[in-house]
Amino acid sequence: MKKWFTRSALAAACLAALCGCQTTTMGGATGSDRSQLMIVSSEEMDQASQQAYSQLLTKAKNANALNTNRSYTNRVVNISKRLINQVGVFRKDALRWKWEVNVLTSKTVNAFCMPGGKIAVYTGIIDSLKLTDGELAAVIGHEIAHALREHSREQASQQVATSIPTAILGSFIGSSELASGMNKVLFSLPFSRSMETEADTMGMELMARAGYNPEEAVNVWRKMSALSGGGNSVAILSTHPSNDSRIKDLQSHLPEVMPLYEATQHKKPATSRKRSRRA
Repeated sequence: MKKWFTRSALAAACLAALCGCQTTTMGGATGSDRSQLMIVSSEEMDQASQQAYSQLLTKAKNANALNTNRSYTNRVVNISKRLINQVGVFRKDALRWKWEVNVLTSKTVNAFCMPGGKIAVYTGIIDSLKLTDGELAAVIGHEIAHALREHSREQASQQVATSIPTAILGSFIGSSELASGMNKVLFSLPFSRSMETEADTMGMELMARAGYNPEEAVNVWRKMSALSGGGNSVAILSTHPSNDSRIKDLQSHLPEVMPLYEATQHKKPATSRKRSRRA
């Protein structure tokens, strides 16, 4: 048995070496270009994502819970568009993704962006946290960052690399086993702490470039902390680092991203800036 595990580990290492490590994004102002192990293809992840997203929307539509509040939907779509317009700083190809943005009526305090740019925001996170536009931009920017960095694909690749027996090394990729694994990654496997921190940082840069004050990203997690402290069930918190640690990390990156935000304010007409401060 020990010999089998040794061979299996060696096979996984060989596969990783053959596939090589890569980074899915350029660094931007925050240097978000860590090397990643990518065995599973983007095409496979995007296909699984599209199928899962379509099923989710169909279920929500049948329950009369899909984009039922025009005010919320317009708000989420408009904020998402401003953020999506900035994704080219991290990866040019993402500007050509088939982005989709939808709002689901639910008390669930959550939001996500599946591989390929499939965004969903639950009304529960807007209502429970009473999110300003800037705070909502921080939430959506964080989720977009997960998609840009292809964290789901990275997780699926890690699952493959650590579970492939030598005997099926050549036939595992593309199998039904892989499809099942991708579904697990999309719906139930939490992102790692480092991935969450990375998404926080990139999301804050996206919002700053889109003209939202990055300090509002810090406000989100203060509100999250207060909400969870009240005994509320918060789905988005279950897989994330502690609120205190992520607040400190976000604050440490403010010197890098505040100039990006300030540059967008200088480009606005004076009347627009005054209106923004009053909002």
